[in-house]
Amino acid sequence: MASVKLEQIVEKMKLENLTPEIDITDIKITQPDINRPALQIAGYFEHFDATRLQIIGFVEYTYMESLTVKKKKEVYEKLLSCDIPAVVFCRELVPDEIFKQTAIAHGVPLLMTAKSTSDFMAEIIRWLNVKLAPCITVHGVLVDVYGEGVLITGESGIGKSEAALELIKRGHRLVTDDVVEIRKVSDDTLIGSAPDVTKHFIELRGIGIVDVKTLFGVSSVKDTQSIDLVIKLEEWNKDKEYDRLGLEEEYTEYLGNKVVCHNIPIRPGRNLAIICESAAVNYRQKKMGYNAVQELYKRLQQSFAAKRDDE
Repeated sequence: MASVKLEQIVEKMKLENLTPEIDITDIKITQPDINRPALQIAGYFEHFDATRLQIIGFVEYTYMESLTVKKKKEVYEKLLSCDIPAVVFCRELVPDEIFKQTAIAHGVPLLMTAKSTSDFMAEIIRWLNVKLAPCITVHGVLVDVYGEGVLITGESGIGKSEAALELIKRGHRLVTDDVVEIRKVSDDTLIGSAPDVTKHFIELRGIGIVDVKTLFGVSSVKDTQSIDLVIKLEEWNKDKEYDRLGLEEEYTEYLGNKVVCHNIPIRPGRNLAIICESAAVNYRQKKMGYNAVQELYKRLQQSFAAKRDDE
């Protein structure tokens, strides 16, 4: 099961640790959902998922302040005795001493942020959704071309890395070469990234490893990119019929999400970089409502109608 260390969350979200005496090195978050324990503080614990990160906002805080000392001890003990990974107080709200001592007794870290509750929740959920998303690795190259994430796949040695290098020289950005980590962050979105070991490197047969970031500058690389289009490179087969009009979209599937896919036959003299650029721009045009095939069909219909009128 995917997990994120609480230390990473503290560092990423710039949280202040209110309980430094508690060791957080082994605490992990295993799901992207969070919980605001208003009902639990009020005494309702049915269906309470204690494994979620708990967020205390202004509403919960003011209710806690209104409780009697006896009620606080009772509710805090019941809440913090659950297997809670951590409690985050928003708006720089500071927990009272009873809550703090009960948390320390049960080994529950207390954290604090200056962000508003809604802003922090949106940010942490988005970040955890990416980090804890289902993940697979595929063999290919991912490049940002005109803002569209183009995943280039194909057999080893067919020219994926060379195409990526030419695209980089033409001003586009490399995300990853050889190994692409694909995460499903929603039913509509796949995010691709590079493993930490190979980030910003390209392997070129006959030359070796090239550091793209050092060679072409920081503007030539990108850490993550949504996967919008897949280009499959394959050896030219004269006996195979290839789509020359693009009347019907072809798709490939990763983690249950369908992505538009083009099969590109490779022959000597074909400029793969220009083909990838054209595919990306054409895909972008379609998203903006313009389809070249439909425009051609419309012109043909008008031409045939004009000829019939002349007759």
